[in-house]
Amino acid sequence: MRRAVCPGSFDPIHNGHLEVIARAASLFDEVIVAVSTNYAKKYRFSLEERLEIASETLTSLRGVSVRPMGEGLLVQFCREHGANLIVKGLRSSADFEYELPMAAMNRQLAGVETVFIPAEASYSHLSSTLLKEVSALGGDISPFVPKAVMKRLRTSAE
Repeated sequence: MRRAVCPGSFDPIHNGHLEVIARAASLFDEVIVAVSTNYAKKYRFSLEERLEIASETLTSLRGVSVRPMGEGLLVQFCREHGANLIVKGLRSSADFEYELPMAAMNRQLAGVETVFIPAEASYSHLSSTLLKEVSALGGDISPFVPKAVMKRLRTSAE
């Protein structure tokens, strides 16, 4: 069985993430979406909310599960879950330059390979940071995020 981990903070999860996860699900037997927390970041949604949103959004994809990553190295999470692959979406060459050294380190630390999936061109401009900024300034991000994100944004605005 080929089990892969697709890690990220997913704050919020957006259509670019969904596209990469769906493509990974078509390539591997199982994909674990590992929702992480980086304490240096300021989050719009709590870890629990991000897990709920991802679970609700990805429920229709066969072989995809959502789990909190917790603290520690990604390769430790991979080992704990029997995964030997990491899936990363790439929007640009800048993403590649950022991700490549981490991929090499993960391979050297634990023999875990990284598979890069290039983003669909129509999603290459999306980032969670940009979407949070647009939303905070009153812009409509509904074309770029799943309904579960919009539902939570509306609820928190009330």
